[in-house]
Amino acid sequence: MSLAPLLNAAPAIPFHALAAMSAFVLGVVQFAAPKGTLPHRTIGWIWVCLMMSVAASSFWIHQIRLIGPWSPIHLLSIFTLLVVPLGIWRAHRHEIADHRRIMILTFAGALVIAGLFTLLPGRIMHTVVFGP
Repeated sequence: MSLAPLLNAAPAIPFHALAAMSAFVLGVVQFAAPKGTLPHRTIGWIWVCLMMSVAASSFWIHQIRLIGPWSPIHLLSIFTLLVVPLGIWRAHRHEIADHRRIMILTFAGALVIAGLFTLLPGRIMHTVVFGP
């Protein structure tokens, strides 16, 4: 395992990867920690900022080009930019079941599933984790 391929990539890529990995770790903490507490809300806001950063930074990453400079993963970024604020709004309105569902699905889709795709051969994170 070597971070060199990640650190030698265009600046948006290590920023995106670090934000995603941080959001993943904080997401796991959120699942395990008590809900509705000040720490939950504080970590939640940090997680939201990280997720918005992950989604926004993806628009400067064009390693896979299927439609001009874009790929289907950019649709997930747009979706994330829309549903994360919706999840916040649902929490604000005390619609906790909806808030929980939105945040869990965002975590699963935008971090876990998308993260697994970064481990495919030929991707930078595959090289980081498994070597050249």
